[in-house]
Amino acid sequence: QALCVLLLLWLMMFCLCQQKEVCSKTVINSCADCITSGPYCAWCQQLNFTKAGEQEAVRCDTVEELMERGCRMEDVISPKNDIDITANQALSPEGREPVQMRPQRINLKLRPGLPATFKVSFKRAVGYPVDLYYLMDLSYSMKDDLANVKELGKDLLAVLKKVTKHARIGFGAFVDKTVLPYTNTNKKKLEKPCDENDQQCQAAFGYRHVLSMTDSEAEFRNQVSQQYISGNLDPPEGSLDAMMQAAVCRVKIGWRNSSTRLLVLTTDAGFHTAGDGKLAGILEPNDEQCHMGGQLYTKSNEMDYPSVGQLATMLEKNNIQPIFAVTQNVEKVYKELSEMIPKSEVGILSSDSRNVVQLIENAYNKLSSKVTVSHDNIPNDVRVLYTPICNNPGPAGYSEGVCDKVPVGEMISFNVTVTADSCIKTQSFTIRPQGIKDTLTVTITPVCECECARSVDSVHQHCSDKGSVDCGICRCVEGFIGQFCECSSGNKDTSALRASCRRDNGTECEGRGDCVCGRCQCHTTESGSSYHGEFCQCDDEHCEKFQNKLCGGNGQCNCGECKCNPGYEGSACQCTVSEEGCRTPNNSVCYGRGVCKCNRCECKEGYQRPHCQTCLGCPDQCLSKLNCIECLGFMSGPLKDNCNTVCRGSVHGETVEQFTIPGKECLQKDSEGCWIKFKLEQLVGEDVYRAEIDKQRECPKPPNVTAIIAGSLAGVAIIGILLLLLVKLLIHLNDLKEFRKFENEKKKSKWADVSLALFGLRCCPRRFYSYLCFSFCLYLFIILFTVFIFLLLLMTNY
Repeated sequence: QALCVLLLLWLMMFCLCQQKEVCSKTVINSCADCITSGPYCAWCQQLNFTKAGEQEAVRCDTVEELMERGCRMEDVISPKNDIDITANQALSPEGREPVQMRPQRINLKLRPGLPATFKVSFKRAVGYPVDLYYLMDLSYSMKDDLANVKELGKDLLAVLKKVTKHARIGFGAFVDKTVLPYTNTNKKKLEKPCDENDQQCQAAFGYRHVLSMTDSEAEFRNQVSQQYISGNLDPPEGSLDAMMQAAVCRVKIGWRNSSTRLLVLTTDAGFHTAGDGKLAGILEPNDEQCHMGGQLYTKSNEMDYPSVGQLATMLEKNNIQPIFAVTQNVEKVYKELSEMIPKSEVGILSSDSRNVVQLIENAYNKLSSKVTVSHDNIPNDVRVLYTPICNNPGPAGYSEGVCDKVPVGEMISFNVTVTADSCIKTQSFTIRPQGIKDTLTVTITPVCECECARSVDSVHQHCSDKGSVDCGICRCVEGFIGQFCECSSGNKDTSALRASCRRDNGTECEGRGDCVCGRCQCHTTESGSSYHGEFCQCDDEHCEKFQNKLCGGNGQCNCGECKCNPGYEGSACQCTVSEEGCRTPNNSVCYGRGVCKCNRCECKEGYQRPHCQTCLGCPDQCLSKLNCIECLGFMSGPLKDNCNTVCRGSVHGETVEQFTIPGKECLQKDSEGCWIKFKLEQLVGEDVYRAEIDKQRECPKPPNVTAIIAGSLAGVAIIGILLLLLVKLLIHLNDLKEFRKFENEKKKSKWADVSLALFGLRCCPRRFYSYLCFSFCLYLFIILFTVFIFLLLLMTNY
């Protein structure tokens, strides 16, 4: 287990070492400002370290950053913590005055924010003295228990002497405050609060100290045998009142300076706490002082009950470890109380207290085998954390260190980490094991000044003999200013000097600095870094971010642009330098139609990702390359005279009987009206193609004029005949209609019969001839129109 703990500590330290040190700069005017602004901030005292326009604040950064900017290691000031052990007496865990913890005194020089870790060792003493104070509830409900406690002394001492020869026991009793509503204040009831039948009953009381510490079991039995039961009204008792007095009345009880102090409380009821005294009109808070007049607590009816916090503080301050021996009905109450009081235990007491000796023995073994280290009087802005190193360690990195099941004589250790968060005054605090008198006094002295500030020359040539050098920067004498004290303060506002602080007649120092002595002294940014440049035009914070990190965490921001680390590229250094994502199946990069950026193809206009292979917005290549195809394949077309000059650079063509290349298949009509079939494959580059041209063109055959004319005439003749027949049919149908009409009129007429021939000769031939003339004209028009259309078509084709 110890090996596991050491491995865990090593891993934690490794992780801490792997963290990048950051200097969180704020307002920096000196070396002292720098080293107190962050634990990893260092100061460069090298002369001429700053660039034009830079404030002296740029001298403050991490050691790595300063050295990268050219600061020599011997000029880097970064104070470290100092640990000085001034008292380190060896462990001697035997005798009446054993030394159980080392060191005993240590001086720390702490730089704000920088933790310092040191080791504390502890070994439980063999036969360390024990003082046990038995504090018993003598309310009426504990009547049966008192009889058994009277015979308790011999057994208690026997148990304690198993672990030490120097054991002592004492005895005290409590009931409650002798005022209403806690106790019946009737005079007779105060004198005898028990039942009428109980002859042995003592008057009501709050807390009575019966026996100071003694190693005589006879004296213990004699004093306890003189005690009798008492009584009160409400179930909660004045337990906390009694415990407080037993803790603070050190001389009265007889607590030794060098001993394990045990306070055993036996009861079958709960307890009153701070605020309950108001029910009896008791408003004065408990003052945590000893108020014993003889054997009685004299302020019982004048002061309120102590709070749990007050009691816990005084028990811890006096190294007293309470053991609550309580009946099962109140076990939960006292377990909760035990959680708020360090180094305390709870045991279940039998109804007549017969098991109290075994209970005390078990509780003592648990308390003594558990070592808890904590601190007192810690200064403000100081943090103390513990890492236990033992077989059964508690959690690491907490405000107390715990090792459990520690046998007598085994040495354990704690790594103590102390951090001062600010420049505090020189102060001390103590570290000690709970329940043990041994202490370690830690004195903290802050490190808030630089050594170089103590050796300041009166004047220095670097400062134009008008100032001294203070950690690399000039401190000018009165009347002179400037980075090198080169300017008289009376000249600083002249227009000529101020004009030299403007770039292209712009704002003075770009609004980011002050014009001092004709030079811009740049301000710091909100995060603590500085503007820089001759006119404060640059800063190193407003570069493009990737994944919420400046320059993707893979480069440096320099004057608004990312300077990527080797192996990275992109406007925010967000990409690794690689062309794998841009490689095509033929191992070209983006098919020559784009550039590879951030492992992705940035294609020329019209071409599509991922590899710029297709161009959705480009003109139809079948049509645009037709003239070159015609001249390369058949030496015809508009480019036949200069085919090599125009086409050889963009189209590499050959005639084939069967296509073998991938690509787009085209079918286009050439200048001779023939259909050319060819296939285009775009090669690497923007306008470079390989073409396969079908050897056979599909040219149209000339028309058969004779057949066309004959067919046309036959068609016209047939159409004419059909029209004549149609006209004839219409005339015939109309004649039949007129004849029927005539017959009907004839039947109705009363005239004499007249020959039909007269009507027929006058009417019918004239109508027939008119129809015949109309039909002939229509037929002639159709023939002429058809011939005209046919001739027009022939002229169009040729």
